[in-house]
Amino acid sequence: MGFLKEFKEFAMRGSVIDLAVGVVIGGAFGKIVTSLVDDIIMPPIGFITGGVDFSKMKYVISEANEAAGTTEVAINYGNFINVMIQFLIIAFCIFIVIKGLNSLKREKPAEEAAPAPPTKEEVLLTEIRDLLRNK
Repeated sequence: MGFLKEFKEFAMRGSVIDLAVGVVIGGAFGKIVTSLVDDIIMPPIGFITGGVDFSKMKYVISEANEAAGTTEVAINYGNFINVMIQFLIIAFCIFIVIKGLNSLKREKPAEEAAPAPPTKEEVLLTEIRDLLRNK
């Protein structure tokens, strides 16, 4: 039973639960960004570049041959371009979120309070000092 109890304590630790929530939200956010890049950003870029569809861009190493039963071997660099754009968008969004959180956490420097008035002992000692100086 010690092993199960230890596992339960580990799994219920706050940081593990926060990480799990972050992974789920990150997965959903990834789908949103994929749609943003594929459906909104890349079509205008393709239009500007003369109808080029980046996702279809590839360098064919070996053509497919149905008679020999081989499939096409290609380097899909267009897909890589799409993924890089998605990464940049996600990185930028995370940067904005972290920057916002840090600005909320940043404590404003406390204004220096006026010096506290001297205590009764300090006032008496000052008076004694002044009396001794005047003698």
